[in-house]
Amino acid sequence: MRTATITRKTNETAIEITVNLDGTGRHDNQTGVGFFDHMLDQLARHALIDLTIRCEGDLHIDDHHSVEDVGIALGQALTQALGDKRGIRRYGSFHLAMDDALLRAALDLSGRPYLVWDVEFPTQKIGTFDTGLVREFFQALSTHGGLTLHVTKLAGINSHHIAEAAFKAVARALREAVEPDPRQSDAIPSTKGML
Repeated sequence: MRTATITRKTNETAIEITVNLDGTGRHDNQTGVGFFDHMLDQLARHALIDLTIRCEGDLHIDDHHSVEDVGIALGQALTQALGDKRGIRRYGSFHLAMDDALLRAALDLSGRPYLVWDVEFPTQKIGTFDTGLVREFFQALSTHGGLTLHVTKLAGINSHHIAEAAFKAVARALREAVEPDPRQSDAIPSTKGML
């Protein structure tokens, strides 16, 4: 089974994350940040990755450390669960429509972190959640998961829809990339022989 558990403790957060890449999308995420939990649930459900997250953070300051540190730990968990990446498809992309919002995500499990974020929000907040933290999460996930990740907003006027479509689009691209490739089940998907 392609699973991993990561524990990360700093002066700002205490996090434990368990992932199963061959799951069914089961999720149990508790970060103390309601909207973020909702987005993490979407990520698990649409990537078909079982995901359990516990985060205790310094929410009396703001949500930033919790959101960023969950991205760091989740990236580390993905890296550990993927191992040498033998037999995976490696690449994934998806266009996702959600009402007014249309988002495109494309990623490469290359081991070379790079984020291209072309997503603007019409508001600074979704309820009490800072929309700028969506990018912070994906930056941390990309950096610590070794993902080349491009996320582009093609349409959208509602910040909630834009954020949710971004998480779902990345989830579907990730689902495709981590899936076993039946045509090369024992091969590293690179001419270099490693990722």
